[in-house]
Amino acid sequence: MNKVFPDAASALADIVKDNQTIAVGGFGLCGIPEALIAALRDSGVKGLTAISNNAGVDGFGLGQLLTTRQIRKMISSYVGENKEFERQYLAGELELEFTPQGTLAEKLRAGGAGIPAFFTRTGVGTIVAEGKEIREFDGKQYVMERSLVADVSLVKAWKADKAGNLVYRKTARNFNPNVAMAGKITVVEVEELVETGSFDPDEVHTPGIFVHRIVVNATPEKRIEQRTVRPTEA
Repeated sequence: MNKVFPDAASALADIVKDNQTIAVGGFGLCGIPEALIAALRDSGVKGLTAISNNAGVDGFGLGQLLTTRQIRKMISSYVGENKEFERQYLAGELELEFTPQGTLAEKLRAGGAGIPAFFTRTGVGTIVAEGKEIREFDGKQYVMERSLVADVSLVKAWKADKAGNLVYRKTARNFNPNVAMAGKITVVEVEELVETGSFDPDEVHTPGIFVHRIVVNATPEKRIEQRTVRPTEA
């Protein structure tokens, strides 16, 4: 089975549709699948539910899909870098399901592992727990959280072999392994593609069984959200 596609547009062309749930890797702008997000924007699909730790920034990352009004609902843990997100949410134009960051990661991992729900202490006694089942274990209360499975997952990795085995680079790994697991169809954007068998098995972060399509983007922009520097010492 050939998993390699010539570009992001062709990799998404026959699998993305209106009203789907899309999971997207990344943390801030670190480790986001830039080319795949742009191709999703250009596809024109709308009514999307987007699962992502954050909503990008204005005009970049998932912020592009907010500008074009393609996202109907966000399931995320942080949205503070996006003014258009704020505007749409406060105007009642965008649904938001806030989820604690660790809970969001586990929702994706559990979904990919075939676990429909789990219990966590995070959120007990807060609005996070409203309307959810609460149970007591060993004298402590836990809230039940439903796991997440996406119709399509968009993932960024550093390297892949042609079988789809993935290696991430440093903190750009972040949510990507869990997002890769949670997709019914997982499309991965990589900077380098190597022959199958090039990786030592211990180097593989995500096994190829979770990956359905691969696109090479050798020169991503890798934009930095906020750059803070100090004056050079004389």
